[in-house]
Amino acid sequence: MKKTVLITGATSGIGKATAQIMAKNDYKIILCGRRKERLSELEKELSAFTEVYTLSFDVRDKEAVFENINSLPAEFAQIDVLINNAGNAHGLDPIQNGNIDDWDAMIDINVKGLLYVSKAIIPQMIERKAGHIINIGSIAGKEVYPNGNVYCASKHAVDAINNGMRMDLNPYGIRVGAIHPGMVETEFSEVRFKGDADRASNVYKGLDALQAEDIADIIHFVVSRKYHVNIADLIVYPTAQASATIVKKNI
Repeated sequence: MKKTVLITGATSGIGKATAQIMAKNDYKIILCGRRKERLSELEKELSAFTEVYTLSFDVRDKEAVFENINSLPAEFAQIDVLINNAGNAHGLDPIQNGNIDDWDAMIDINVKGLLYVSKAIIPQMIERKAGHIINIGSIAGKEVYPNGNVYCASKHAVDAINNGMRMDLNPYGIRVGAIHPGMVETEFSEVRFKGDADRASNVYKGLDALQAEDIADIIHFVVSRKYHVNIADLIVYPTAQASATIVKKNI
């Protein structure tokens, strides 16, 4: 029987690439995201490989999270793998210049959104004593860098939640792990810089950055291990990067 994977933030970047690789490896896919048009396009693409279902909601909206997940039809209701991928960075300012709306968005999406989705799905995994949760963190959850302040705090929270979740769900045989990427060339920087495409592209100039497909490939590897194997915590850099602040650029 095919396993079912639910992916948040599935309309772009790592989420979209993960949906593509999982669909091609015989998983049923539940695509979650805010942008309905993108969800429909991806559903059409992936339906050539597997069964696909879409849910359009914002992870920040607690009621919408529970309503949507509880509305899943019977053939998608058993979620075997949860990939908590939805997350964003907003702004790159010193703490004294930070925008409070940006702070709220990062904490609401990166921390509270992850918790809401997990809370909606964990009970069924406990009941079956089986399941796999992958939390997409960041190297910002392992070290703090200048002007990263609240974004780093939100990803440090993801790291702590991941570790606590693994401990709390251990008695039920549920696998829990996190993947913490370094520089990945996606829409991430464009969102962080609020649509400033030139500033965003400069982040990746002069280096061979990770691509969304690289992380998706790793996620598939983690999920496809034998069930007694749990990859609990994984940091992934491009070769050109040694830390959040040490990057070799050929410019």
